[in-house]
Amino acid sequence: MLDSYNREITYLRISVTDRCNLRCVYCMPEEGVVQKRHDDILSFEEITTIAREAARLGICKIRLTGGEPLVRKGICSLVKQLSDIEGIDTLAMTTNGHFLPLYAAELKEAGLSSINISLDTLDPERYKKLTRGGRLEGVLEGIEAALNQNFPIKINMVVSDETTMDEISRMNEYCSEKGIRLQKIREYDLKEDKFEKEEIVYQRPPPCAGCNRIRLLSGGTIKPCLHSDQEIRINKDNIRESLIQAVRSKPRCGGSCSSRNMVEIGG
Repeated sequence: MLDSYNREITYLRISVTDRCNLRCVYCMPEEGVVQKRHDDILSFEEITTIAREAARLGICKIRLTGGEPLVRKGICSLVKQLSDIEGIDTLAMTTNGHFLPLYAAELKEAGLSSINISLDTLDPERYKKLTRGGRLEGVLEGIEAALNQNFPIKINMVVSDETTMDEISRMNEYCSEKGIRLQKIREYDLKEDKFEKEEIVYQRPPPCAGCNRIRLLSGGTIKPCLHSDQEIRINKDNIRESLIQAVRSKPRCGGSCSSRNMVEIGG
């Protein structure tokens, strides 16, 4: 699928839940968010049907996000359903890692291709502060569980004004020792206009000119652009047309999003 600016859209990010076991300061408001009822979110069968139609239109990569995707009951069965779709070459997941000791082996067997694990610091106290109570040991154990299953892993490190060069250096050394990739993500506020800033070499967010993705939210809408309030409601009687409309609606460049918190979108 090509959007109105001749960008080929091949990547679908799917937020399976807005729930999370952490409360990261840049992702979720301190007071939390109003959680959706089970009846208000897409079923696994609905997600798979949408993904299958997306594959027919040229989507070849899917990433499962949240919230925290591993808090969604039965998530491994969804991974199996999606991995069986013809045309999907890559099925990835972004997670905070804390549940990987429980699920890594099952995810591998179900067909998950790779895992991105969120980890912004190797300092236990700073990690606890950033996640509002999270345990650094929990995510480190998750990384080991994923490595034991031979998953390709990226570490997603959000870099803020408070991040020191020493923290980045330590993370580089850790990733090098473990044989995993480090992906530095510039912290940004959805409610402020997107801007490009290159004081550090960041891997994310990508430049708008190269954006190849759309996002399916757990409540059944598609966001053509992360930095926009525009959403297209999936018409379950004509999923194909909903997807085409979303792709054609992608703006040339992101602006701001005031209607959602990051935890509802999955980045």
